[in-house]
Amino acid sequence: QLQLVESGGGLVQPGGSLRLSCAASGSTLYYYAVAWFRQAPGKEREGVSCISSSGGSTNYADSVKGRFTISRDNAKSTVYLQMNSLKPEDTAVYFCAVGLRPGPKRDETHYYDMDYWGKGTLVTVSS
Repeated sequence: QLQLVESGGGLVQPGGSLRLSCAASGSTLYYYAVAWFRQAPGKEREGVSCISSSGGSTNYADSVKGRFTISRDNAKSTVYLQMNSLKPEDTAVYFCAVGLRPGPKRDETHYYDMDYWGKGTLVTVSS
């Protein structure tokens, strides 16, 4: 069974940067699209960014476009979320999740039908 572990969260000042990692074990990520979600206190979980299983397509929430970059290294079974120009409203627990997208679905990027989830890493943006 595929397991996901997020890392890289922490406390950062507004305007700062963090890089989150989502490391997979138990299976290759090759056929999986990977998405990052976040949930702030008192708010619903929202999709932040997604990368297709092919790696050729990405998707970003409007609130993070131009500031966050998602990438994947299949050889390392790891997906990254580079977060720049962080704002206090980016404070949340960040989760990664994967959804199986083989064959004709390899360029799909969406936030539903996710098969496995990590436990999350906390990002706090505060001065």
